[in-house]
Amino acid sequence: MATQLYPFSNPILSPLSRLSNPPLLLLLPPNSSSPFRPSPPIRPAPLLPLRLRSSLFAFSFTPAGKRRILASLTASMLPENPFAYDVCIAAVASAFAFSMLRFWEEMAKRRVFDQKLNRKLVHISIGLAFMLFWPLFSSGRQAAFLASLAPGLNIIRMLLLGLGIWRNDAMVKSISRHGDYRELLKGPLYYASTITLATLFFWRTSPVAISAICNLCAGDGFADVVGRRFGTQKLPYNSNKSVAGSFAMASAGFIASVGYMYYFSMFGLIEVSFRLIFGFLIVSLATAIVELCKISSLWG
Repeated sequence: MATQLYPFSNPILSPLSRLSNPPLLLLLPPNSSSPFRPSPPIRPAPLLPLRLRSSLFAFSFTPAGKRRILASLTASMLPENPFAYDVCIAAVASAFAFSMLRFWEEMAKRRVFDQKLNRKLVHISIGLAFMLFWPLFSSGRQAAFLASLAPGLNIIRMLLLGLGIWRNDAMVKSISRHGDYRELLKGPLYYASTITLATLFFWRTSPVAISAICNLCAGDGFADVVGRRFGTQKLPYNSNKSVAGSFAMASAGFIASVGYMYYFSMFGLIEVSFRLIFGFLIVSLATAIVELCKISSLWG
């Protein structure tokens, strides 16, 4: 009776067929009922659940698959209840924002950067980093409110510091122009209020929120950094402004707005269009023109 080599179906390709004395248990008739017949090999269980594996497969091919894999990863680690889920995301976003503030406080305390440069680095990074967490929130009505708590708490901090009720010299030094705590009632307070209102009323599906925060953070921030370094050519009617700084403001605000448009489109929140890109350009140019006016210096 012919014999077959188990578990390999082809004896020629099997490494056991090359042995001069193959194991006895492996040389059995095809339909043998011997109790010593080896059982089929046990396949290990997949490391990922079926839902996640299917999402990974789709992730390699379609944009919709990318959204499914991100949703699967977050859903596997966070609560299923939408309110509890948003509370967790809001807590993570707030902790991240306050950690960044703490980081820049230490930079100011150690004098790693110039005080004015350190202030603008805070100005650029906090709002843009906070917006990265927006797509992680659920689609519930409570999401915008919970997300606005982080900048809302920062409004309270600016009021307490600016009124002298709370004292924190390191923070005042990191976000003020000249180290005066009363300055926090101007620019820093307007900054936190703008982000809070944009989060609460416009949220992530509106290009207004993207444009407002990107021009506030990236546009105004890079205008000061570039203007101080390369702004040798001042404007004739406003010696505090330069051509380089104005160009940097319009460019940085526009690039950041387009970048976040594409970022939000990955999650299906905003649809990419030329009309929207052109709108971002108009808004960035308009904010740069407004910044050229002398009245803008009154806002701190």
